[in-house]
Amino acid sequence: MENWLVVGSGGREYVIAETLAKNKQRHVFVAPGNPKMADLPRVEPISIDELAFSTLADFANSHQVTCTVVGPEQPLSKGIVDYFEARQLPIFGPNQVAAQLESSKTFAKQMMAVSGVPTAQYQEFDNQTAALQYVSQQALPLVIKADGLASGKGVIIADTKNAAEQAVAQLMAGPQSKLLIEDYLVGEEFSLFALVDGTRFITMPVAQDHKRLEDGDLGPNTGGMGAYSPVPHITEALKQEAVQEVVMPILKTMVDQKTPFRGFLYAGLIKTTSGIKVIEFNVRMGDPETQVVLPQLQSDLGELILQLKRGQQPVAKWQTDQYYLGTVVASRDYPRQAVNGRPLPNIQATDVQVSFAGVVEENGQVVSHGGRVLMVTATAATIRAAQQRVNQVLDDSVDQTAYTFRHDIGFHALTPSPN
Repeated sequence: MENWLVVGSGGREYVIAETLAKNKQRHVFVAPGNPKMADLPRVEPISIDELAFSTLADFANSHQVTCTVVGPEQPLSKGIVDYFEARQLPIFGPNQVAAQLESSKTFAKQMMAVSGVPTAQYQEFDNQTAALQYVSQQALPLVIKADGLASGKGVIIADTKNAAEQAVAQLMAGPQSKLLIEDYLVGEEFSLFALVDGTRFITMPVAQDHKRLEDGDLGPNTGGMGAYSPVPHITEALKQEAVQEVVMPILKTMVDQKTPFRGFLYAGLIKTTSGIKVIEFNVRMGDPETQVVLPQLQSDLGELILQLKRGQQPVAKWQTDQYYLGTVVASRDYPRQAVNGRPLPNIQATDVQVSFAGVVEENGQVVSHGGRVLMVTATAATIRAAQQRVNQVLDDSVDQTAYTFRHDIGFHALTPSPN
């Protein structure tokens, strides 16, 4: 039996572990995982914090772990890969310097400038007065971003001067000492993921995330309220254009700068009237996109990772005739706060997949803990059918006084934008 270790505890890590464990000769530990992962075949949560690098490395060493796969951004930004590699333990992810593609918006913009990768015009600020003065002179809307990590909530789209001023004050009042103010890009957003080792990579099916809390893309930004894949109005030709103009140049630049990228690269892209532009890079799989992308993989994820690490060019096989659409069930008060300890929805449907994220065990019962609690994903020949099935299951199973979810995930594919 081959042992693997996944670091993290959310819905993304739930599905990464589930995908790795499809190989019946593989046992997958997840640290710290969550209690519902124990229900997956050949998956075992272990109570080691994702930032306890020494303990994680000791575990990987003593259990002869074939490879460790890092799910969330926090351990990557703090150097888990560097720590494991110093102890000669196999791990898949970017080192601390390369992880700055996500942990530092400034670093990412610099790499894009060197690469010639198109992105929004922006200005950096570490002084609130200067930022507010800049805001007063700009056309609206504006995109205001924390420079560092903010758990998917460090981006505020301001439609009014007052909202922009509040965003600057809010972001600079937190742990961030720097922010970026960007021009607002108009177009169709999509997510492109790749498994990467240097300039060798495998792309995945395109996905589209829904960041806003409410139907119609209204309300505050969240970590993501649902996703679907493939995206029919993002054609294969457009995907290849993104590979040529974004993925390949940024990977080449990272190698040239002596910071080669290894791991999951997430390109958050937008199709505008003037071409594809980068909204952001992340250095791990997206959540909730992982839950609709990885189930499409027909190859062995673990073997693909090992082939890349051996310097080989793998070929991945993906399904091509179904759509995967998932909706996140979040605490009623998300993203302002989360009321923990609520009973979980009782989802009995066997034709949907449920991936658990914000859950803990209390007094022998698994209950909610955190903002995004779980995600329900349906598969169908059309996006409309998948959306309808998810909505039916959620309407039948979820107490909407305790939880919130959207009913319109996938609507961009049903009424695509003219861009």
